[in-house]
Amino acid sequence: MSKLPVSIAVIASNEEGNLRTCLGSVHGWASEIVVVVNDCRDGTVEVARSFGAVVHERPWVDYATQKNHALDACSQPWILALDADEEVSPSLRDEVARFLADAPEGVWGAEIPRCTRLLGRWIRHGEWYPDRVLRLVRRGLGRWGGDAYHTVIQPKGRTGILVRFKGDLLHHGYPDTRSYVARLNRQADYFARHHQGSGLMAAAWIAAVRAAWRFFRSYVVRLGFLDGFPGLFVAATAAYSCFIRYARLYENLLPSRPVATKHVGDT
Repeated sequence: MSKLPVSIAVIASNEEGNLRTCLGSVHGWASEIVVVVNDCRDGTVEVARSFGAVVHERPWVDYATQKNHALDACSQPWILALDADEEVSPSLRDEVARFLADAPEGVWGAEIPRCTRLLGRWIRHGEWYPDRVLRLVRRGLGRWGGDAYHTVIQPKGRTGILVRFKGDLLHHGYPDTRSYVARLNRQADYFARHHQGSGLMAAAWIAAVRAAWRFFRSYVVRLGFLDGFPGLFVAATAAYSCFIRYARLYENLLPSRPVATKHVGDT
């Protein structure tokens, strides 16, 4: 395949293993690869350069700032933004090639279905699929925004047309269940801090009903049971995530209590 008029934009820190798979999936057909790195103590930089990437080393600020620096460093008419733990599937690569061969003038970006691997299986139902993400964008028409856990590309100026691809972006983000559950706890803490003072209620019945609905929606409505045990895990952790967020919020809304002081002579 001849080189396409697209830059690959990636940020990475200590992602030597994942980055090799990520860049291997775009090497040879993307005209430019830009990798922004920070605080690397492994071979991330060497791996990036082995694929011909232009490497920018910058101190960490936040996800949006790092990703926007990667966008700004790109020179091609189109930018495909990837996470270091993502891989472009052959079907997505071919779809990008067909699209860029005759991209309509009014189109500013494209959404891509993301497929995550967990417990040895690609999850194709339930809460996780299709996890549509906006990743292909005309240079200069999109910027990263969002919050600490959900960065998204947002239109800059006029919006135009947004198309949807069918080929999958493959996600290798969770090597084991422990890493995923740990992420849920961090997100729960962020949720509680973000909504404290917003007026959002944290009653027991609200947490229970929302958690039950998340499980039913993921496992039954969205056919998560077709993914076997991994599908059950996704549905159960979706319910757990919902419940623990409201539990954290409830905890944060409790009135502060003075800490008992132990005086000399107390037993």
